[in-house]
Amino acid sequence: MTPKGEGTGTLDERITGALVGAAVGDALGGPVEGYSPEQITERHGGRVHGIVGPWNGADWRTARPLAPYHKGDGHVTDDTLMTHALVRVYATVRDHLDAYAVAEHLVPDLMGTPRWIPELEAEALPLQRIFLAEKWLVARLHYGHVDPREAGTGNIVNCGAAMYMAPVGLVNAANPAAAYAEALDIAGAHQSSYGREAAGVFAAAVAAACAPGASPASVIDACLSLAKDGTRAAIESVCEAASRHDDFESALTPLREAVAPYDTVGPDYRTPSLGARRPSRLHSIEELPVALGMLLVAAGDYRHAVLGSVNYGRDCDSIATMSGALAGALGAEVPHDWAKTVAESSRLDLDAPARTLAEVTREIFERDVRRRRAHESAYAELTGTPCSD
Repeated sequence: MTPKGEGTGTLDERITGALVGAAVGDALGGPVEGYSPEQITERHGGRVHGIVGPWNGADWRTARPLAPYHKGDGHVTDDTLMTHALVRVYATVRDHLDAYAVAEHLVPDLMGTPRWIPELEAEALPLQRIFLAEKWLVARLHYGHVDPREAGTGNIVNCGAAMYMAPVGLVNAANPAAAYAEALDIAGAHQSSYGREAAGVFAAAVAAACAPGASPASVIDACLSLAKDGTRAAIESVCEAASRHDDFESALTPLREAVAPYDTVGPDYRTPSLGARRPSRLHSIEELPVALGMLLVAAGDYRHAVLGSVNYGRDCDSIATMSGALAGALGAEVPHDWAKTVAESSRLDLDAPARTLAEVTREIFERDVRRRRAHESAYAELTGTPCSD
């Protein structure tokens, strides 16, 4: 099950694959988010194999008053809204980002510019759609004037920061350590503990997937070389379980069992345990290890990785966002029919953010080269040694 073009592709192709792949995975996972594999099978008469409609059909507006969103029919969710918002920050700053960039640019974007929100079927502020863990950014940074580097402390610990970190990995393509460090800095404004750690590791995974000749195994190796504490342990556990499967159907239960000791939410996703989403060095978010596990099960194939993530249930839109970004960055082909439907249904040009980020990434790399050469020159002068060519 080797994906077409695994470990190959130009920078532009990797960036497009990752961002389009993330959005399509998000849209496929949205309508079944929060449910178990068994519930998904019962609702859909079997596994989900593509884009499906809302869980509650025409009653989507009223079935869940706290979340009156049209999930399904190819609509992207907040994962994609936040990813595209971060791309816009890169387009504004045109350099590496930090927590202050979140306060100065991302927060105003979320609360000041109406955009088409597919799940609301209306133009609205992104702030009116994002989850409580993301609204935290506005409360702490805009209203609370908290130091951006520390604003994530106190937020619920979840995948909220990790889910939109693919652009950080792409800007640092083929440099996982740099992606990890930059994402940790950015995510400090949003998350703490293993939520922040997951943001760093996911960015590193995307950067590793962009390396020439990369494979699911090399991506996981890069993650394990950087991940700390419970996040590292969870990735090891899930990927060890995943290595024994080459089909997502047989992997669904083993992957859940492998991540369960590190997941604080508990067996009932919609009724979290009392210890859920609290800081800990022993725990991990569920979404990233499972996404990496599905990537390994699928041998990098986009369709298989994303469908495995979707049918896993629970927070499957974020799992599929991550596995979709990774498979796309590896060079796996995102099904054209899925991408076309998601773009049309969500009223989004899925390629535009990729074009923007590719242009900015080249500018940042050239700036990095100049900065590195200036440092080499200064160091050579200090030590009396010639600069290397």
